[in-house]
Amino acid sequence: MMKKIGIVVGSQRNGSYTHSIAKEFLHLVPQGYEAKIFDISQLPIYNQDYDDVGPLPQSYIDFRNEVEGTDAFIFATPEHNRSYTALIKNAIDVASRPYGENKWGGKPGAVVSVSPGSLGGFGANHHLRQVLTFIDVQPVQQPEVYIGGVLSLLDEEGNLNKEDTRALLKALLDTLIAKM
Repeated sequence: MMKKIGIVVGSQRNGSYTHSIAKEFLHLVPQGYEAKIFDISQLPIYNQDYDDVGPLPQSYIDFRNEVEGTDAFIFATPEHNRSYTALIKNAIDVASRPYGENKWGGKPGAVVSVSPGSLGGFGANHHLRQVLTFIDVQPVQQPEVYIGGVLSLLDEEGNLNKEDTRALLKALLDTLIAKM
């Protein structure tokens, strides 16, 4: 059976640098594994009333099933105000609720932060790792991946053009796969 890796991208902006980096994983997965970028852009903001009173949005049901059927995760986030994005937070909340029905738990995850700045989204990366630990996603510890100066790593079409960065992403993916 093919192992599935779900990629959660915290930016929906046209021309997103984070999305450009995340899509590189689609080309790096070895045979026997499947990688897919989740569409989290249409999830309504988490509201516990959907679970307690209803009706539950179909997008919640579909996303929870998708997360449950996935073996590992890659979270790719830009940095917004020294943290990860609301888009990722909402996806985490939707699939970790209601209490006791966490679909993320017990699975490995990797974090990639992306920034035009020199720190490479360091704050976002560590803040996200803290939340992943709480929802029982087992974060890959090494290599840590902070993609700083991303504008110099992408061509005009948004494709990664640096082999050393590609090698770092491959090393992260290999470590994630070893934990599956």
